[in-house]
Amino acid sequence: MKITSGHLMALVLVLLIVWAFVSSPAPLPDSETTSADASIPIRQVLETIAAENDIVRTLYTKSIVGTGKKVGLRFDEDWKDENVQAGPLPALFLREAANSIEIDPIPLGLFLGSHQPIARSNQFSGSQAPIFAKVLENRSAEHFYDGTTGRWTAMFPDFASVMACVNCHNDHPDSPKKDWALNDVMGATTWSYPREHVSSTEYLDIIRAVRAGFRDAYLGYLTEVQSFDEKPEVGQRWPSDGFAIPDEATFMTEFKRLASAATIDRLIEQP
Repeated sequence: MKITSGHLMALVLVLLIVWAFVSSPAPLPDSETTSADASIPIRQVLETIAAENDIVRTLYTKSIVGTGKKVGLRFDEDWKDENVQAGPLPALFLREAANSIEIDPIPLGLFLGSHQPIARSNQFSGSQAPIFAKVLENRSAEHFYDGTTGRWTAMFPDFASVMACVNCHNDHPDSPKKDWALNDVMGATTWSYPREHVSSTEYLDIIRAVRAGFRDAYLGYLTEVQSFDEKPEVGQRWPSDGFAIPDEATFMTEFKRLASAATIDRLIEQP
Protein backbone atom coordinates (compact mmCIF):
# COMPACT_ATOMS: atom_id res chain seq x y z
CA MET A 1 0.00 0.00 0.00
CA LYS A 2 1.30 3.46 -0.86
CA ILE A 3 1.93 5.58 2.24
CA THR A 4 0.47 9.06 1.76
CA SER A 5 0.91 12.20 3.84
CA GLY A 6 -2.60 11.55 5.16
CA HIS A 7 -1.60 8.13 6.46
CA LEU A 8 1.53 9.62 8.03
CA MET A 9 -0.43 12.36 9.76
CA ALA A 10 -2.92 9.83 11.13
CA LEU A 11 -0.04 7.78 12.50
CA VAL A 12 1.50 10.88 14.03
CA LEU A 13 -1.78 11.72 15.77
CA VAL A 14 -1.79 8.32 17.43
CA LEU A 15 1.89 8.51 18.38
CA LEU A 16 1.61 12.04 19.70
CA ILE A 17 -1.43 11.27 21.83
CA VAL A 18 0.25 8.15 23.26
CA TRP A 19 3.46 10.12 23.90
CA ALA A 20 1.60 12.87 25.69
CA PHE A 21 -0.33 10.35 27.84
CA VAL A 22 2.74 8.48 29.08
CA SER A 23 5.08 11.47 29.48
CA SER A 24 3.01 14.41 30.63
CA PRO A 25 3.58 15.52 34.23
CA ALA A 26 0.78 16.07 36.70
CA PRO A 27 -0.64 19.60 36.37
CA LEU A 28 0.37 22.16 38.93
CA PRO A 29 -2.38 23.69 41.08
CA ASP A 30 -1.90 27.07 39.40
CA SER A 31 -1.54 25.62 35.88
CA GLU A 32 -2.75 27.90 33.13
CA THR A 33 -4.78 25.07 31.63
CA THR A 34 -6.92 22.32 33.13
CA SER A 35 -5.64 19.66 30.72
CA ALA A 36 -3.36 17.03 32.28
CA ASP A 37 -1.94 16.57 28.78
CA ALA A 38 -0.65 20.14 28.57
CA SER A 39 3.07 19.38 28.41
CA ILE A 40 4.19 20.63 25.01
CA PRO A 41 6.02 24.00 25.18
CA ILE A 42 4.26 26.64 23.12
CA ARG A 43 7.72 27.67 21.88
CA GLN A 44 7.92 24.43 19.94
CA VAL A 45 4.41 24.88 18.54
CA LEU A 46 5.15 28.42 17.37
CA GLU A 47 8.33 27.24 15.67
CA THR A 48 6.29 24.63 13.78
CA ILE A 49 3.69 27.06 12.47
CA ALA A 50 6.34 29.67 11.68
CA ALA A 51 8.07 27.10 9.48
CA GLU A 52 4.77 26.35 7.73
CA ASN A 53 4.19 30.06 7.25
CA ASP A 54 7.60 30.44 5.60
CA ILE A 55 6.72 27.66 3.18
CA VAL A 56 3.30 28.94 2.17
CA ARG A 57 4.53 32.53 1.75
CA THR A 58 7.46 31.40 -0.38
CA LEU A 59 5.12 29.28 -2.49
CA TYR A 60 2.71 32.17 -2.96
CA THR A 61 5.43 34.78 -3.51
CA LYS A 62 7.51 32.83 -6.01
CA SER A 63 5.01 30.59 -7.79
CA ILE A 64 1.96 32.88 -7.83
CA VAL A 65 3.13 36.50 -7.57
CA GLY A 66 6.64 36.39 -9.05
CA THR A 67 5.86 34.03 -11.91
CA GLY A 68 2.32 35.38 -12.31
CA LYS A 69 3.54 38.90 -13.05
CA LYS A 70 5.56 37.52 -15.96
CA VAL A 71 2.41 36.18 -17.65
CA GLY A 72 0.24 39.22 -17.03
CA LEU A 73 -1.25 38.67 -13.58
CA ARG A 74 -1.44 41.75 -11.38
CA PHE A 75 -1.00 42.15 -7.61
CA ASP A 76 -1.72 45.33 -5.71
CA GLU A 77 -2.04 46.66 -2.15
CA ASP A 78 -5.55 47.89 -3.06
CA TRP A 79 -6.57 44.51 -4.48
CA LYS A 80 -9.94 44.59 -2.72
CA ASP A 81 -11.01 47.90 -4.26
CA GLU A 82 -13.85 47.56 -6.75
CA ASN A 83 -11.93 49.16 -9.61
CA VAL A 84 -8.70 47.19 -9.03
CA GLN A 85 -8.33 43.84 -10.77
CA ALA A 86 -5.43 42.29 -8.91
CA GLY A 87 -4.51 39.79 -6.24
CA PRO A 88 -3.01 40.40 -2.78
CA LEU A 89 0.67 41.11 -2.34
CA PRO A 90 2.48 38.54 -0.14
CA ALA A 91 2.19 40.64 3.04
CA LEU A 92 -1.53 41.09 2.40
CA PHE A 93 -1.90 37.36 1.79
CA LEU A 94 -0.54 36.88 5.32
CA ARG A 95 -2.92 39.55 6.64
CA GLU A 96 -5.85 37.60 5.16
CA ALA A 97 -4.59 34.48 6.89
CA ALA A 98 -4.30 36.41 10.17
CA ASN A 99 -7.91 37.61 9.82
CA SER A 100 -9.06 34.02 9.40
CA ILE A 101 -7.03 32.82 12.38
CA GLU A 102 -8.40 35.67 14.51
CA ILE A 103 -11.99 34.40 14.23
CA ASP A 104 -11.01 30.79 14.94
CA PRO A 105 -11.76 29.55 18.50
CA ILE A 106 -8.06 28.77 18.92
CA PRO A 107 -6.62 31.91 20.65
CA LEU A 108 -3.60 32.26 18.39
CA GLY A 109 -2.32 35.72 17.52
CA LEU A 110 -0.46 36.72 14.35
CA PHE A 111 1.07 40.10 13.49
CA LEU A 112 3.39 41.10 10.66
CA GLY A 113 5.46 44.12 11.65
CA SER A 114 8.51 46.06 10.56
CA HIS A 115 10.87 48.86 11.55
CA GLN A 116 10.45 50.36 8.07
CA PRO A 117 6.81 49.59 7.21
CA ILE A 118 4.87 50.94 4.27
CA ALA A 119 1.71 50.97 6.41
CA ARG A 120 2.15 52.77 9.75
CA SER A 121 -0.12 50.19 11.43
CA ASN A 122 2.68 47.65 10.91
CA GLN A 123 5.25 49.65 12.90
CA PHE A 124 6.68 47.81 15.90
CA SER A 125 6.13 49.84 19.05
CA GLY A 126 6.09 49.56 22.83
CA SER A 127 7.69 46.54 24.46
CA GLN A 128 8.04 44.71 21.14
CA ALA A 129 10.30 47.35 19.55
CA PRO A 130 13.45 46.39 21.53
CA ILE A 131 12.69 42.71 20.93
CA PHE A 132 12.63 43.33 17.21
CA ALA A 133 15.94 45.20 17.51
CA LYS A 134 17.45 41.91 18.72
CA VAL A 135 15.85 40.04 15.82
CA LEU A 136 17.29 42.58 13.40
CA GLU A 137 20.76 42.34 14.92
CA ASN A 138 20.93 38.56 15.33
CA ARG A 139 18.78 37.59 12.32
CA SER A 140 17.16 34.89 14.42
CA ALA A 141 13.92 34.31 16.32
CA GLU A 142 13.22 35.72 19.78
CA HIS A 143 10.89 33.95 22.24
CA PHE A 144 9.53 35.92 25.20
CA TYR A 145 6.63 36.46 27.56
CA ASP A 146 4.88 39.73 26.77
CA GLY A 147 3.66 41.14 30.05
CA THR A 148 1.58 43.81 28.34
CA THR A 149 -0.57 41.19 26.59
CA GLY A 150 -0.17 38.25 28.96
CA ARG A 151 0.88 36.03 26.06
CA TRP A 152 3.85 33.83 25.24
CA THR A 153 5.24 35.27 22.06
CA ALA A 154 7.72 34.43 19.31
CA MET A 155 9.08 36.88 16.76
CA PHE A 156 10.55 35.39 13.58
CA PRO A 157 12.58 37.46 11.08
CA ASP A 158 11.10 38.05 7.63
CA PHE A 159 13.84 37.97 5.03
CA ALA A 160 13.74 39.54 1.57
CA SER A 161 13.96 36.14 -0.10
CA VAL A 162 12.90 37.10 -3.63
CA MET A 163 13.41 40.14 -5.83
CA ALA A 164 9.65 40.62 -6.17
CA CYS A 165 9.52 41.72 -2.51
CA VAL A 166 12.65 43.84 -2.78
CA ASN A 167 11.47 45.70 -5.88
CA CYS A 168 7.94 46.21 -4.56
CA HIS A 169 9.17 47.89 -1.36
CA ASN A 170 11.89 49.92 -3.07
CA ASP A 171 9.47 51.22 -5.71
CA HIS A 172 6.54 51.95 -3.43
CA PRO A 173 5.97 55.72 -3.04
CA ASP A 174 5.19 55.38 0.68
CA SER A 175 8.13 53.17 1.53
CA PRO A 176 10.46 54.86 4.06
CA LYS A 177 13.37 52.74 2.79
CA LYS A 178 14.39 52.57 -0.88
CA ASP A 179 17.51 50.42 -0.79
CA TRP A 180 16.27 47.00 0.30
CA ALA A 181 18.43 44.12 -0.92
CA LEU A 182 18.02 40.37 -1.07
CA ASN A 183 18.30 38.64 2.33
CA ASP A 184 17.70 41.85 4.30
CA VAL A 185 15.52 41.47 7.39
CA MET A 186 12.46 43.43 6.29
CA GLY A 187 10.43 42.84 9.43
CA ALA A 188 9.19 40.02 11.59
CA THR A 189 6.21 37.72 11.90
CA THR A 190 4.99 37.58 15.49
CA TRP A 191 2.92 34.69 16.84
CA SER A 192 1.45 34.65 20.35
CA TYR A 193 -0.58 32.37 22.60
CA PRO A 194 -2.04 32.75 26.11
CA ARG A 195 -0.59 29.52 27.52
CA GLU A 196 3.01 28.41 27.98
CA HIS A 197 2.20 24.73 27.43
CA VAL A 198 -0.46 23.00 25.34
CA SER A 199 -1.84 19.51 24.97
CA SER A 200 -1.19 17.30 21.96
CA THR A 201 -4.77 17.91 20.82
CA GLU A 202 -4.32 21.67 21.15
CA TYR A 203 -1.06 21.48 19.21
CA LEU A 204 -2.84 19.83 16.31
CA ASP A 205 -5.76 22.27 16.53
CA ILE A 206 -3.32 25.16 16.21
CA ILE A 207 -1.81 23.63 13.07
CA ARG A 208 -5.33 23.11 11.71
CA ALA A 209 -6.28 26.73 12.38
CA VAL A 210 -3.13 28.04 10.71
CA ARG A 211 -3.60 25.88 7.62
CA ALA A 212 -7.25 26.95 7.44
CA GLY A 213 -6.02 30.55 7.50
CA PHE A 214 -3.71 29.88 4.55
CA ARG A 215 -6.56 28.23 2.67
CA ASP A 216 -8.96 31.11 3.38
CA ALA A 217 -6.36 33.65 2.22
CA TYR A 218 -5.95 31.85 -1.07
CA LEU A 219 -9.69 31.43 -1.48
CA GLY A 220 -9.99 35.20 -1.06
CA TYR A 221 -7.72 35.62 -4.07
CA LEU A 222 -9.71 33.10 -6.11
CA THR A 223 -12.94 34.92 -5.24
CA GLU A 224 -11.44 38.22 -6.40
CA VAL A 225 -10.33 36.61 -9.68
CA GLN A 226 -13.97 35.94 -10.58
CA SER A 227 -14.53 39.70 -10.93
CA PHE A 228 -11.69 40.23 -13.41
CA ASP A 229 -12.48 41.23 -16.99
CA GLU A 230 -9.70 38.94 -18.17
CA LYS A 231 -9.80 35.87 -15.96
CA PRO A 232 -6.86 33.49 -15.73
CA GLU A 233 -7.60 29.80 -16.06
CA VAL A 234 -8.27 28.33 -12.62
CA GLY A 235 -7.53 24.64 -12.24
CA GLN A 236 -4.50 22.42 -11.96
CA ARG A 237 -2.12 24.65 -13.93
CA TRP A 238 0.23 27.27 -12.43
CA PRO A 239 1.47 30.61 -13.80
CA SER A 240 4.60 28.79 -14.96
CA ASP A 241 2.28 27.02 -17.43
CA GLY A 242 0.75 30.23 -18.80
CA PHE A 243 -2.07 32.62 -17.88
CA ALA A 244 -3.38 30.33 -15.16
CA ILE A 245 -3.50 29.90 -11.40
CA PRO A 246 -4.10 26.75 -9.35
CA ASP A 247 -7.43 26.14 -7.70
CA GLU A 248 -7.65 25.86 -3.91
CA ALA A 249 -7.14 22.09 -3.83
CA THR A 250 -4.08 22.24 -6.11
CA PHE A 251 -2.48 25.11 -4.18
CA MET A 252 -3.03 23.51 -0.77
CA THR A 253 -1.89 20.09 -1.99
CA GLU A 254 1.40 21.59 -3.12
CA PHE A 255 1.77 23.48 0.16
CA LYS A 256 1.16 20.30 2.16
CA ARG A 257 3.62 18.38 0.00
CA LEU A 258 6.28 20.96 0.84
CA ALA A 259 5.39 21.37 4.53
CA SER A 260 4.00 18.15 5.93
CA ALA A 261 7.17 16.05 6.09
CA ALA A 262 8.98 18.65 8.24
CA THR A 263 5.90 19.16 10.43
CA ILE A 264 5.50 15.42 10.94
CA ASP A 265 9.19 15.20 11.93
CA ARG A 266 8.62 17.94 14.51
CA LEU A 267 5.59 16.12 15.90
CA ILE A 268 7.37 12.81 16.15
CA GLU A 269 10.64 14.16 17.53
CA GLN A 270 9.16 15.61 20.68
CA PRO A 271 11.91 16.09 23.31
